[in-house]
Amino acid sequence: MIQDPQQRARLLEHFAFLRTAGDDFREAFFERAVAARLPAGHIICHDGGSCAQLALALAGTARIYKLGENGREVTLYRIGPGESCVVTAACILSERPFPAFAVCETAIEAVVVGAADVRRWMGASAPWREFVFGLVADRLGEVFGVLDAILFKPLDQRLAALLLHRWQAAGRPAMLHTTHQALAVELGSSREVITRLLGELEGRGALRTGRGRIELLDPGLLEARDTID
Repeated sequence: MIQDPQQRARLLEHFAFLRTAGDDFREAFFERAVAARLPAGHIICHDGGSCAQLALALAGTARIYKLGENGREVTLYRIGPGESCVVTAACILSERPFPAFAVCETAIEAVVVGAADVRRWMGASAPWREFVFGLVADRLGEVFGVLDAILFKPLDQRLAALLLHRWQAAGRPAMLHTTHQALAVELGSSREVITRLLGELEGRGALRTGRGRIELLDPGLLEARDTID
């Protein structure tokens, strides 16, 4: 049950369906939802696991990824504040197992809704139904973008695009704090290959690498690399 007025206000701020829903649904949601906090590194769901709850994030970031037989990971998408997991929602509605892994990249604050409520509200509340269908629309293009990049885009271009995305998302800082291994995991490659590609970019003057950090010296060179056909 969500009783704290400040937490209710945060939910209303982050999730538009609560603002557009009627008073009856809103009170039912606050009555049935439960606050949750998870530490960084916590495995939310394993491949093949059952989905008993749908989490709506208020703070922090979770990563959804597939693990190949060779042990390499491919990130499908991330969940941040004001978002939820479309795969979890789909598994709840279809009563099928979770087909990927979900892990907390940072500490996460969320509210969780039980599977029975997720299914029941699909027929009882248009705003809730639109929210769940919106998850599909938002994430489907993102997942297809990942598949397109893996299948058709060279790894050096994907690396340049990832570094640019991280740089822009972080407010264009002088330094990105990440490791070669973390980038390899993100791109479904090996640390050795990523180290070689970063060395090539460093040789061109695009960046400078250090222990646990990458300094972007000339983002324009990364942009040019990202757009090479």
